[in-house]
Amino acid sequence: MSGGEAWRGNIRARLYERVRARGHDSLTAFADARPAVPLYALADELGGDDVAAVQVLSALLYEAEQRKQVTRFVRDVLVRELSERFPKGWPAMLDDAIRGEVAMALGSWSAYTPDTHKERVRQARAALRASPPPPGWRPLGPDDELLRTILPDEEA
Repeated sequence: MSGGEAWRGNIRARLYERVRARGHDSLTAFADARPAVPLYALADELGGDDVAAVQVLSALLYEAEQRKQVTRFVRDVLVRELSERFPKGWPAMLDDAIRGEVAMALGSWSAYTPDTHKERVRQARAALRASPPPPGWRPLGPDDELLRTILPDEEA
């Protein structure tokens, strides 16, 4: 992204115009067709210079709230964070550097989590630290069995 183009004009209209041009009726459908692709890569695909990852994140959250699927959105964000940090799956060795990367991934996930789900994410992070996934584990989407175990759907 260069020069602030992503913040000019009608951001939402631009996002949805680009999503429809790619054959999808929602940003969620566009993202679901690209499981485990990091948010910045989704933004790049939608526009590069005039779409920011945070705009994609915000629109995905909006759609999730409308569909009452915020927990699924939260799991999806974790999948995308893990994919970005650990493209070959969960690391076998957790030395200091790798533990730092895990902390960064989980920290970003927490930061991107809406307030309504902060406590549940805190508990899920604790569960992942207490019982790490097997080496090579790479969730390919928000419906991954392990993720649904530590963060089950409980929409209001």
